[in-house]
Amino acid sequence: MLHLGNSVAFFVDKELSLAYDFSTGILRDELNAEFPSPRYASGFRMTIVQKNTCVSEDLGDGSARETVASSDPRPDADAPSTENLLQEYNNLRERFQRTTNALASAAHDLKTPLSILNGYVELLQSEKLGPVSERQREVLRDMQASGRRLQQFIQDFLTYSVLETGGLRMQFQTGNINQVLSEVCRLWSNRFQEKGLALYFLANDKLPAFSFDSPKLERVISNLLENAFKFTPAGGTVWLHAEPHMWERRAASKPSSAERRRQNVAQPNSVKVSVSDTGPGIPAEFHLEVFDDFFRLPSDASAEGMGLGLAIARRLVNGMGGKIWVESETGTGCKFCFLMPFQPVTASASKGKNR
Repeated sequence: MLHLGNSVAFFVDKELSLAYDFSTGILRDELNAEFPSPRYASGFRMTIVQKNTCVSEDLGDGSARETVASSDPRPDADAPSTENLLQEYNNLRERFQRTTNALASAAHDLKTPLSILNGYVELLQSEKLGPVSERQREVLRDMQASGRRLQQFIQDFLTYSVLETGGLRMQFQTGNINQVLSEVCRLWSNRFQEKGLALYFLANDKLPAFSFDSPKLERVISNLLENAFKFTPAGGTVWLHAEPHMWERRAASKPSSAERRRQNVAQPNSVKVSVSDTGPGIPAEFHLEVFDDFFRLPSDASAEGMGLGLAIARRLVNGMGGKIWVESETGTGCKFCFLMPFQPVTASASKGKNR
């Protein structure tokens, strides 16, 4: 008998024509005579041998035939080592950063000529160089919209490249968040009116002054409003709202009953900002993926943009110590929410996917 790993092999005299029934554990000959299983019979002599050894099978005439036990396959000598894998990863990471920096430089070089083109379009629209017909005015409006769109693409990619290479730094200053939200709404109000959308925002006097990065917060709100503007059909409504919030962060240990009572009566420690719309909504299976880099919903593959708006918003919110999520169902619109603590938390704008 051979012991091969987890399997067992045994030899039976061929002249007896014995067969082993695995379902009953009985040996049968051609005459259907039953023999006890070799596993339980005491009349059979069994020998366990080590791997890579030979055993002899007695052929009845005094001669013996050697059988070699199969051995485990040798490990692949061509398999890369841990050091090689680490080196390959570092090389790929360096190559990715070089590519990102090169594309960022190219995008930055496009900003100057694009700004000049936009400036000439505005000059022609002002009719300081002569009267403009209605048809020419329509062409200039199309040129201005295309230039603004291209400028937004360039700015998105520049911001993404800075976040990806870890070069973005937060600058916290005490301010009034209502003023920031009002200014962003003012900048977007004309575009919403042109599309036939209603944009509502009401300042909340209960929000205290606290430290935050005003330009980064403006970018987050702008990206969320742009997303609502893009996917809400004409005649729809978008709401921007901010309120104090008690953010109960998850603790490693379970709080005691006294601590829970103190938390219930504690003052709000963060602000909750939300952007709601009456658009088509987002299926639940995509609530996490919408914040990934270059992600597009299958139904919105032809939509404008690079798929970076929500990814940039997520990284900026994380960099300010907050968190962002979406509440939505198909056909019921979207509600994007994010929290920002009143006390700045040291955090870096995370790279890649963040669940």
